[in-house]
Amino acid sequence: MENKAIYIETYGCQMNVNDSEVVAAIMQQAGYGMASELAAADVVFVNTCSIRENAEQRVWGRLEVFRQQKRRNPALLVGVLGCMAERLKEELLEKGIVDIVAGPDAYRDLPRLTAQAGLGQKAINVLLSREETYADISPVRMDKNGVTAFVSIMRGCNNMCTYCVVPYTRGGERSREPATIVREVQELFERGYREVTLLGQNVDSYAWADVKEPAKVVNFARLLELVALVSPQLRVRFATSHPKDMSNGVLYTMAMYPNICDHIHLPVQSGSTRILTLMNRKYTREEYLARVAKIREIIPGCAISTDIIAGFCSETLEDHEATLSLMREVGFDQAFMFQYSERPNTKAARHFKDDVPPEEKTRRLNEIIALHNTLSLKSNEQEVGQVREVLVEGVSKRSAEELFGRTPQNKVVVFPKNNCDIGTYVNVKIIRCSSATLIGEFMHR
Repeated sequence: MENKAIYIETYGCQMNVNDSEVVAAIMQQAGYGMASELAAADVVFVNTCSIRENAEQRVWGRLEVFRQQKRRNPALLVGVLGCMAERLKEELLEKGIVDIVAGPDAYRDLPRLTAQAGLGQKAINVLLSREETYADISPVRMDKNGVTAFVSIMRGCNNMCTYCVVPYTRGGERSREPATIVREVQELFERGYREVTLLGQNVDSYAWADVKEPAKVVNFARLLELVALVSPQLRVRFATSHPKDMSNGVLYTMAMYPNICDHIHLPVQSGSTRILTLMNRKYTREEYLARVAKIREIIPGCAISTDIIAGFCSETLEDHEATLSLMREVGFDQAFMFQYSERPNTKAARHFKDDVPPEEKTRRLNEIIALHNTLSLKSNEQEVGQVREVLVEGVSKRSAEELFGRTPQNKVVVFPKNNCDIGTYVNVKIIRCSSATLIGEFMHR
């Protein structure tokens, strides 16, 4: 095993990014090195997502690339990790490309599975756990900037939205001990990181009861406070919130601590109560809007982003128009927008007909995107003339003479270098914008 190296590719959400960092830590502890490119690897892991069909198709395409690589290097081992591994299991091994299959709760077993595959035996572990949180693992940070990091606070999901595979691929919800979370955040701050994002499928349902004092439950509002108290120089973000669970306590905590960013990702999925009921989202249009109103009452100026699905089962033009009207009413600052893709074995796949034609899904999605671009531009135009505190994250992709960072509202700002250092806070005056980016000029540190 001496000098053997792994190469990790990650697809999907921020949770998968954090999971890849956990995998890297486990493999390093077992004596493996990290390869910066595929050609230098002895083992390649693909950390996968099954949320949408397109994500799985991209992985299948990459596996064909790895097939070619295995022809040049027959000793190369290929492993598929995460949600796609959990969902497809033996089907992946049958393709003849994959040697290792490991579900999201089986990462501690990867050194053994890799050794088994190295002996020519197919290796698989997709057992889900009710306890695994990887709380004792210090992830190997694979980001390039050394400024921002993801910290997982819980795993799994209990919500059972009818379109979603997460409860089946990641198992039931379980929270991580708060002391381990605070310790990880403290270590990151001491290493120079200046922003953390607390991750969970539904952070608002985080709950930890100490076995010695079960009556003292740490909820998400309290956890958020504990993390904010690590340092006032540390920015704190979180994702993802669920509209049915976000408490006023979380909002008051955000309002109390200036280093908790004024941005909430609050997926709505649809503006139609009928569709929300079919999705099993457990809130109505009116309840969602009431939550938005409370956010703006307690945290004026808080940015709100969302997820929207176009063309869910039986969605009518009236339902679609309800989504557009809700978008106008809320005025989302950012949005992730997708057309519905049926995922095997979900309740929607088993009980509902995917009856909106593909071309109509595309048309509706394009309408949603066009409206969002208009709303996002309007939101950004309100920033022009304002001075915002920006955490510098890196060099702009467009020019080596410019830097980029984000405001507390999660808006990307590009501005001239002016001898600013990455990882510092600077004040930037916004002078112009597009629908996606703010353009600024340096004011002072």
